[in-house]
Amino acid sequence: MTSPSPEQVLRQVFGYQKFRGQQQNVIDAAIQGRDALVIMPTGGGKSLCYQVPALVREGTGLVISPLIALMQDQVMALRELGIEAGFLNSNQTPGEQAETRRKLLSGELQLIYVAPEGLNTERMRMLLRDVPLSVIAIDEAHCVSQWGHDFRHDYLLLGELKSLFPGVPRLALTATATGRVREEIVSRLELDDPGRFVAPFDRPNIRYHVKPKTDARRQLLDFLKAHRGNAGIVYCMSRKKTESTADWLRQEGFDALPYHAGLDAESRREHQRRFLVDDGVVIVATIAFGMGIDKPDVRFVAHLDLPKSIESYYQETGRAGRDGEPSETLMVYGLQDVVRLRQMLDQSEADEEYKRYERYKLDTLLGWCEAPGCRRRALLEYFGDTFERDCGNCVGCLDPVATWDGLEAAQKLLSAVYRTGQRFGAAHVVDVLLGKQTDKAEQYRHEDLSVFGIGSEYSAQKWRSVIRQLIVMGHLRADADRYGALVLTDSSRAVLRGELPVSFREDPTRPVTPRGSSRKSTDIRPEDAGLWDALRACRSDLADEQGVPAYVIFHDRTLYDMLEQRPRNATELLSVNGVGQAKLERYGERFLEVLGG
Repeated sequence: MTSPSPEQVLRQVFGYQKFRGQQQNVIDAAIQGRDALVIMPTGGGKSLCYQVPALVREGTGLVISPLIALMQDQVMALRELGIEAGFLNSNQTPGEQAETRRKLLSGELQLIYVAPEGLNTERMRMLLRDVPLSVIAIDEAHCVSQWGHDFRHDYLLLGELKSLFPGVPRLALTATATGRVREEIVSRLELDDPGRFVAPFDRPNIRYHVKPKTDARRQLLDFLKAHRGNAGIVYCMSRKKTESTADWLRQEGFDALPYHAGLDAESRREHQRRFLVDDGVVIVATIAFGMGIDKPDVRFVAHLDLPKSIESYYQETGRAGRDGEPSETLMVYGLQDVVRLRQMLDQSEADEEYKRYERYKLDTLLGWCEAPGCRRRALLEYFGDTFERDCGNCVGCLDPVATWDGLEAAQKLLSAVYRTGQRFGAAHVVDVLLGKQTDKAEQYRHEDLSVFGIGSEYSAQKWRSVIRQLIVMGHLRADADRYGALVLTDSSRAVLRGELPVSFREDPTRPVTPRGSSRKSTDIRPEDAGLWDALRACRSDLADEQGVPAYVIFHDRTLYDMLEQRPRNATELLSVNGVGQAKLERYGERFLEVLGG
């Protein structure tokens, strides 16, 4: 029997008319048997990159996923599409595990999901040796790197997949990975000359609000006024704070639930189930919560405390708007957050090299928070993306802060870095600028330098802010391999020569008022509101009948397309984005009844 083409699978099974971005290239590489490193933003369609090849190639696709909740969610969605998929994990009963193994060995399963911990058992490996595999997908592959933001030891053993399953293409997928992390993924997983597919990191549907912390609860409440009835995530640094914040939000009329590792397993499962299934639930969670969230209609993400790095921030805010619809994020930050994170890092048992790198990432994040202008541009440039214009959809564009001409200050700072030999960290360079008589200044005779004391007009705090912002601008670099020594970049010399303008931000003095971003309130015409509500009600009824979250039936985007296209029959309904053959047969008649009035 001839295998279907990727395009046929996309249209008939998933209900989409065309591939997005790099999907086609990744899929072609996998079908040809080639290894691949895939970097795509959250919501960018990574899952299709291995699901389609698994349905085209002979055998069963093996997916290594780090969280039980995530693999269960994906399997549930695949079964709704008529795809035979299963998972093996510790939450199953012995009977459920035995039935899944039977289906796997008999060739009934097109995709099987396992955790890295489960894969690294001899029993699992012996089982899979008897199963012809079509493709191996390693999801959240940054977990293999000690420089990634979610390092897990069991990922280190996945390099053995090369020898265990020779000839099976392996795809390593993640939403965020710096150049250093990418190389470590390729090395540790022993990928063979992999294709490297890096999608643009921009999430244009997400609006970014970032501001100094003044009254965090009031700031959050002002932000949430535009999001009553929407699903969202609020991140806090501690378990205690998640509990108190969830209690306070309930008093303010929000359906809020805490989620952290200190809760018993049953409470965590129930809170996550309600978040996935019920409309308008707000999860208040520690910053460790995230990878298991695959809910497409999260309309907002808020951080009441500073995350650990730009990578973590990008990954966590990426939980919003996975369906491509308008969404918003808020982060309030303060120096007390930095102090706490540094204390936690200093008290950890990690080696000094790792601590230096984490301090550098934290400083870079704080610098990004303080930078003036378009936050999206600075965020994307951190990941190596180019963005030629301001986005017009972030706090820096919508509510710009006051800035000051920083060319002279930048020249003084860069001169101090140069004159001291590009060997010292921020603390000593600032001491030199302020003219402080320290042992280090005396030891290296820096008191004799022309730059000693030339920066006394500013405080040490302001100079540290200048350093962080220069790092974000790319005019300065903190070398993590040399204890955070400040070094000049190619553009530093242009600043020193006065060829580039430099502006630094002042902290805003007025609150940022978020613009409402709910698609229902902004894009649904008044005359369509009744039909829109009827389509959502139909979806909700079907979800209740099936015992699945509403988005598993259809995403909001699919309902929007129905509203716009007004299909009158099954053929026309099949042309709606997200309606494949299986869902047409299951749900088509019910939705056509609603559309027909």
